Amino acid sequence: MRLRNVKNKKEILESCPYVIMNPISYFGKWQDVFQNENPIYIEIGMGKGKFLVENAISNPNINFIGIEKYDSVLARGIPKIPEGISNLKIIRMDALEIDQVFSHEISRIYLNFSDPWPKVRHHSRRLSSTIFLKKYDCIFKDCCEIYMRTDNQDFYIYSLESFTKYGYFLDEISFDLHACFDFSSPTTEYEDKFSAQGMPIYFVIAKKKSVQNSKDEENNLPFTKSLV
Repeated sequence: MRLRNVKNKKEILESCPYVIMNPISYFGKWQDVFQNENPIYIEIGMGKGKFLVENAISNPNINFIGIEKYDSVLARGIPKIPEGISNLKIIRMDALEIDQVFSHEISRIYLNFSDPWPKVRHHSRRLSSTIFLKKYDCIFKDCCEIYMRTDNQDFYIYSLESFTKYGYFLDEISFDLHACFDFSSPTTEYEDKFSAQGMPIYFVIAKKKSVQNSKDEENNLPFTKSLV
């Protein structure tokens, strides 16, 4: 899909109070950015931000960070974000750099309608591939918790297998989210579009112990799972 360019995208990003322009400098210090000890949830591939913003407004005791690779996408969404949301930040970066930005600070990752990279030779680029799951080990805090939605069945099945092989257990699975669950969570722009067309939304919650907690168990230390 060709992205429509936004001519003044640089100015839009630089003037937005939610955008963090130098995220690497906050490595291991994101609680300081929000000035509280609340859990931090991130959405990788936030698009125009509907899901992220609605969640931040509805959950003031959770900090939300949106990550988006394309500045033109952000520039189209940022003007629609209300002012004064204290628990919201945005980062323009490639997800491959995620372990250079966070260090065991994240409580949940949202993967909403990620690029399915359908060609087999590109499967390593999928956000549920082993390459990314290893990076997530470096950023998760108390436990690893991934919420994923997609309209692509092949990508969904691949992700279920990838999560399982990597040690995650599948806590919730749905091959048609809106038909099977009384789901009151905010939706994404893509989700609204696909649901209106009668397309099923595939959904999974994948969880596992963090690398640090696994080490603690090996040393006979107690493990306490803290979920929000």
